[in-house]
Amino acid sequence: MAQLFRLDSSSGVPFYRQIIDQVLLAVADGRLKVGAQLPTVRQLAVDLSVNLNTVAKAYREMEIRGIVQTQQGTGTFIAARASGGRAREKRKAVSDLLDRFIANAEAHGVPIEDLVEALVERAENARRRTT
Repeated sequence: MAQLFRLDSSSGVPFYRQIIDQVLLAVADGRLKVGAQLPTVRQLAVDLSVNLNTVAKAYREMEIRGIVQTQQGTGTFIAARASGGRAREKRKAVSDLLDRFIANAEAHGVPIEDLVEALVERAENARRRTT
């Protein structure tokens, strides 16, 4: 399950937020199904080399938002509500990723035109590889 999570310390996005975003993307693209069990807070903290409170904060926020359900003594699972808004959540997750991507590019002085050109080129290359 740790391979599901990749934290980027240079992104400027808090780790707990990255964990939430990655769970949402995994639900949206089908890598995580309703009822799938997430690692324990302790295990994920060890796997990602982050503070236990960071993972606990992500899990708490996901529970509040109805993305996961925690069952005392059993674990944390993807909730049925999480997949109900799959398309909406996927769009939001993609939008959030793009916002951070653009902000990061701007912070490094990359003109938006260059960014768009590079993105289109990469998308075309990816499309060619899959067809």
